[in-house]
Amino acid sequence: MRELNEIRADIDQVDRQLVELYEKRMKLTEQVAEYKISAGKKVFDKEREHQKLDAVTELVTDPNLKRGGKELFEQLMSMSRKSQYQMMLEKGISPRITFEEVDGLPQQRPRIVYQGVEGAYSHLAMRSYFPDSSNSFHVATWRDAMESIAGGQADYAVLPIENSTAGSVTENYDLLAEYDHYIVGEQIVKAEHCLLGYPGATMEDIDMVYSHPQALMQCSRFLEEHRNWESKSLKNTAGSALKVKEDGMKNQAAIASSLTAELYGLTILQQGIQDNPNNCTRFVIVTGKKMYFKGAGKISLCFEIPHTSGSLYHILSHFMYNDINMTKIESRPLGERNGDESKWEYRFFVDIEGNLNDSSVQNALQGLREETENLKILGNY
Repeated sequence: MRELNEIRADIDQVDRQLVELYEKRMKLTEQVAEYKISAGKKVFDKEREHQKLDAVTELVTDPNLKRGGKELFEQLMSMSRKSQYQMMLEKGISPRITFEEVDGLPQQRPRIVYQGVEGAYSHLAMRSYFPDSSNSFHVATWRDAMESIAGGQADYAVLPIENSTAGSVTENYDLLAEYDHYIVGEQIVKAEHCLLGYPGATMEDIDMVYSHPQALMQCSRFLEEHRNWESKSLKNTAGSALKVKEDGMKNQAAIASSLTAELYGLTILQQGIQDNPNNCTRFVIVTGKKMYFKGAGKISLCFEIPHTSGSLYHILSHFMYNDINMTKIESRPLGERNGDESKWEYRFFVDIEGNLNDSSVQNALQGLREETENLKILGNY
């Protein structure tokens, strides 16, 4: 048996050869990029890559190494594409960014829409984000809010997008992909839930609790302690409080904010009943215009990719290659395509750090534009 040091010396020699061949291959792909740029061709040639991968896999004689050989060349071709995208950027060929950079909200006394009624957490988020929210109105559903922008009745909408306890508000992810609207800001609101009852009611009187489904979920431990109570979901927390007020029944309670109790004249039976004392909800500010604030540091995207092994891995590698930090990824099934449960397809939502003016972001976007389907920049904020 050979000594370990001898084997390692041979490996080092092979590695030096691999590095030399790697550099030689990348130099050749630069020439390919020069040709594609001059001829106006796209960098990503899916059919050519599949043919190449099949050919090099056939060259591997050891059956146990064929998969690894294919993966090696997948990585080589991926690095080649990223280098070519960088060359395009250096020559002034960058993805068309149609967003306008602005210093601040352009409208004076903007028209703002939120879902729910006065006192809802969306209402609190709106008041926290906008210095002047006097020209605001509320609607019944999140889709109604998006329609208000589409129909010209509102300049901005305030939508919840995720909660630190209950997770993402998936319906609003779908709406962001569906509508031609864009995120220009975000507001985080601490959601301190209270149990609100009709004046004169006590905890012993309660047998029915109303609230938004996520609020009920966020207070699951408290509700578990009162198993004799029935819980019923309504469209929002403030609307639940309004129902308790209008029904005037001491056996009913709502889970909502302390501000809602003040607005509707209800009694706070117990405060801070959420499972997580640091429970927060992130809201996004949406508009119909493609704009972003100077100095914005977060970008939200959505895209679809082929339903094949490794496709998501290769797409996310564009962020790693360009030193971009990804802060969130979410997937949503494409319902209209998912007739066969064995072949479900998904749309991915991703948050990254960066600005649309950054060359690294533009390089990553160039790769995503060529290698994904239906890429949409949801906003830079």
